[in-house]
Amino acid sequence: MKLYYSPGACSLSPHIVLREAGLAFEAVMAPTKTHQLPDGTDYYTINPLGYVPLLELDDGTRLREGPAIVQYIADQVPNKNLAPANGTLPRYRLQEWLTFIGTEIHKSFSPLFNPNMPEEGKKIYRERLANRFGFVNNELAGKDYLMGDHFTVADAYLYTVTRWAKPMALDLSAFPNLQAHQQRVGARPAVQEALQVEKLA
Repeated sequence: MKLYYSPGACSLSPHIVLREAGLAFEAVMAPTKTHQLPDGTDYYTINPLGYVPLLELDDGTRLREGPAIVQYIADQVPNKNLAPANGTLPRYRLQEWLTFIGTEIHKSFSPLFNPNMPEEGKKIYRERLANRFGFVNNELAGKDYLMGDHFTVADAYLYTVTRWAKPMALDLSAFPNLQAHQQRVGARPAVQEALQVEKLA
């Protein structure tokens, strides 16, 4: 398998999950600014949308979109319990979290990365993110991870997008449960490995 990633982008989530899964894969850097792979290939010829992550399977099949990719990875190693079994209510709870993180947190960061977004607009998204962080903080009360006491692919995604708070000057001090989650996930060996490879440690 090949994982196309850009350091620190949302592709860090499946990068972490692949290492948690213990699956063999090749990490291929696909910078989001140049869209040029290390061998000179135009990344748009791999993914016409131009963004990461993209997972290429051994047979050449390509999967886009982080939440789909991490569930695929988890299902390859059911004994690792990175996702509940398909068809169970816990699996739908996991998908609920992946959708929430993607639409309510991940996409709310996008305007903050846009240099053309007026400051008034960015203020609206900062307030929205603070509201969503408050919700997650409450949901994490008394729990180590989003689904309880066990790490899942949703935790990798939450960790990845919450890392963007610091460079965007978002203060998380009002959300102690979320901060504890960040530290707990960040200390996992697989996470440390991914951060080292992406030169984010």
